[in-house]
Amino acid sequence: MPEAIRVLIVDDEEDFATALVERLRRRGFVADAVFSGRAALERLSGSPHDVAVLDLKMPGIDGLTTLREIKRAGLDVAVIMLTGHGTVASGIDGMQIGAADFLQKPVEMEALCTAIRAAAERAGTANQGEPA
Repeated sequence: MPEAIRVLIVDDEEDFATALVERLRRRGFVADAVFSGRAALERLSGSPHDVAVLDLKMPGIDGLTTLREIKRAGLDVAVIMLTGHGTVASGIDGMQIGAADFLQKPVEMEALCTAIRAAAERAGTANQGEPA
């Protein structure tokens, strides 16, 4: 049986991030959360994840800056940008920097799960988890 896809949720809205982690876990993902871009960089440097779901607007280091730092550090993780404040331009910026996908809040859970599986597959992750 393949291992579950490891997902890191990065969002300064702690209640949202925590609820999302629980919903992903119920769908067979291994998920955890951090609440800032700096915390994401620290966690990803020390712990392997297949996919990071990254909020765009956060205090301190925003999502695009965090994405740039992930790429600069050569961290092996696919990134999905997820935001309630995004514009088409910020989505294009994220994709040009190297995001695997760009989704807007509120996001349908099945659409997010599909995006996570697709990002992990494109990144070469053999772990596909179970269908929701």
